[in-house]
Amino acid sequence: MTEKENNPMEEKRSLSFVEQMVENDLAEGKNGGRIQTRFPPEPNGYLHIGHAKAICMDFGIAERYGGVCNLRFDDTNPSKENNEYVENILNDISWLGFHWGNVYYASDYFQQLWDFAVWLIKKGRAYIDEQTSEEIAQQKGTPKEPGIASPYRDRPVEENLRLFASMNTPEAVEGSMVLRAKLDMANPNMHFRDPIMYRIIHTPHHRTGTQWHAYPMYDFAHGQSDYFEGVTHSICTLEFVPHRPLYDQFIDFLQEKEGQTDYRPRQIEFNRLNLTYTMMSKRKLLALVTEKKVSGWDDPRMPTLSGMRRRGYSPESVRKFIDSIGYTKFDALNDMALLEAAVREDLNYRSLRVSAVLDPVKLTITNYPDGQEEQMTAINNPENEADGTHEITFTKHLWIERDDFMEDAPKKFFRMTPGKEVRLKNAYIVMCTGCRKNEAGEVEEIFAEYDPESKSGKEGANRKVKGTLHWVSADHCEKAEVRIYDRLFNVEDPSSDERDFRELLNPESLRVLDCCYVEPYAAERKPGEYLQFQRIGYFMADLDSTRDHLVFNKTVSLKDTWAKIKN
Repeated sequence: MTEKENNPMEEKRSLSFVEQMVENDLAEGKNGGRIQTRFPPEPNGYLHIGHAKAICMDFGIAERYGGVCNLRFDDTNPSKENNEYVENILNDISWLGFHWGNVYYASDYFQQLWDFAVWLIKKGRAYIDEQTSEEIAQQKGTPKEPGIASPYRDRPVEENLRLFASMNTPEAVEGSMVLRAKLDMANPNMHFRDPIMYRIIHTPHHRTGTQWHAYPMYDFAHGQSDYFEGVTHSICTLEFVPHRPLYDQFIDFLQEKEGQTDYRPRQIEFNRLNLTYTMMSKRKLLALVTEKKVSGWDDPRMPTLSGMRRRGYSPESVRKFIDSIGYTKFDALNDMALLEAAVREDLNYRSLRVSAVLDPVKLTITNYPDGQEEQMTAINNPENEADGTHEITFTKHLWIERDDFMEDAPKKFFRMTPGKEVRLKNAYIVMCTGCRKNEAGEVEEIFAEYDPESKSGKEGANRKVKGTLHWVSADHCEKAEVRIYDRLFNVEDPSSDERDFRELLNPESLRVLDCCYVEPYAAERKPGEYLQFQRIGYFMADLDSTRDHLVFNKTVSLKDTWAKIKN
């Protein structure tokens, strides 16, 4: 039985346009019926949610059609790349639940790319240009006006070969010369106007050290790397649409060099992922890190996968969100609330329920015996019986949330107020009898009496009260720091705002509560364990958390409160 036959939901899901193109290629028998994709990140930063969309497409296509997806690091610019980024990219892809066939690097093909460039020079299709980058840019023209040919365009082949060899020496001066393809300076596609193929960089490479001093540009390295590896479908985002003719042109040249025409990769473009109140530029995200506007690439406010993992997002929720927004040929700005809804829905099924009080005020049960303790049974996850239960200790002195009490409450306030009953979750029904205030008029302690016959689970004890409050025992709890996160940027679309992106940062994006209390069972949870602080939201222990200093990150609220605040 095939996967589609075994999964009726798969039959109902409509195919994306990318899947339709792949199926058409399979039906036509292209590339021998093979499906091979690749995910090609540049190791110059951490992956973000936008990369996750590409990962889901690249790996998803291979999985769905019995192919293979390889991971290839586009490491052609050593001045921005390092092994830290490589390791984190590997971790992030694994966290999302995908498995690559092989790991490749563009640097694996440096010699083949160099040899191909030499072949192009010998064929009269490439030349060394010694103009400055500013001069080259000025001569490119505009989409409506043809460019001006470089004065070096008709250099003799032998001179080009000699200069190209000199580019790959320690003595070569960065910016003194480049290798350009000799294509068409009048082509309306600006990428065809003698694109740069190689430039000089002396920064040691994270894999090849100082072996190379001349490095290929992305447009020259990418398609050829696809070809060398046997990629059948090179899937990328819409900004590469104008690059596709150049991609195909270099493949044409390479096929001519190799003397074969029965295989060629096909570039397909889809819309990139944009989120409200989020910046996806790796350059700007790097600036936030280096300028210490955030605590690091994995700051829970960052759109990076490591930041989302640290904040408490599940990989399943990220994949569910990406599947829900789909793939099109039109860029759009997706609402962050859609991602948070996917996270909220997923965590509801996998989170352990625990008790925590973030803004505590003391509650004393005046008629409860001094020194008495009771173990109350708490269900770990009502959505999954297999998660079992744990015990929480009930005592005379408790902590409850400050905003769960109001001395002079309106009629529809169904929490704690003098003369009204509420249930303490998993415990007893209590009636508030009053409170004690300090000189400033702030409530310091609340008093209540409990009904000994109202214990949760006891036969006949479930009489109806309108409010249920969470609590922790003041004698059996642990102090914790809780970090509450908000949008990192104040404007809906910071990427299109002309102001400096630093001016758009939300100064209230992190709020630290340093006097919270959690039950002992919550204190034992580790990073990676999904928690629901009952009646508050979803949380996870932070990487900074220790037994002596507990730290929890708020992942997302139980309900979408942002829209109400925004409006």
